[in-house]
Amino acid sequence: MKPTAIIKIIVDVLMTLALLFLMGYQLWGEAAHEWAGAGMLVLFLAHHILNRGWYKSLFKGRYTLMRVFQICVDMLLLIAMLAQMYSGIVMSRHVFAFLPIDGGMALARRLHILGAYWGYILISVHLGLHWNMFLGMARKRTGKAAPLKLRSLLLFLIGLLIAAYGAFVFIDRDFPTYLFLQSEFVFLDYGEPIWSFYLDYISLMGLWVFLAHYLSKGLRKLRGNRKNAKGKERL
Repeated sequence: MKPTAIIKIIVDVLMTLALLFLMGYQLWGEAAHEWAGAGMLVLFLAHHILNRGWYKSLFKGRYTLMRVFQICVDMLLLIAMLAQMYSGIVMSRHVFAFLPIDGGMALARRLHILGAYWGYILISVHLGLHWNMFLGMARKRTGKAAPLKLRSLLLFLIGLLIAAYGAFVFIDRDFPTYLFLQSEFVFLDYGEPIWSFYLDYISLMGLWVFLAHYLSKGLRKLRGNRKNAKGKERL
């Protein structure tokens, strides 16, 4: 694997870990949350520099349904992250407190809630759309110990169980309330065990990874069927 590809993977893994850390604001405190947010900003910039070729390719090639979906997800994720960065800097009491920012707190609070909750889902979907790459890397590492069909069935069942619990978490933790800004304040449980919080949030991420992964498989299969149908028509 090329060094650039390894760096990209490291940055993406660190961004995912930083995101999970940031969602647990009540577990780590305000100062740690802000420093992790500043680190996320650096990783976000690094991610876009490393993947700058994506912007160059936007106006090249054919726009399939899958590609349109991916670009929509990526653009919405970019907007959510920018909203997070802006609002985080405006509300900062530690890392960016030296900046002469006065006012705008009400708007920043709303943007921070929207950016955090939509960003979490969109990053999970983004991971799911690239899940085949991670599965491919895992296969190379582990080899083919189990038959392909059996392994695929086991992975599907595990993923389905995680997704089912993630769907419960989505409702139980009032995600729709914050996604649609039905409340301008997030109700946090400061006494919740760390393991319980991250079990829920990793499962919630698993839900959107699962849905995005199988949706992308379906879209690719649909495209393949259309190609085969066109090929038969020509024959």
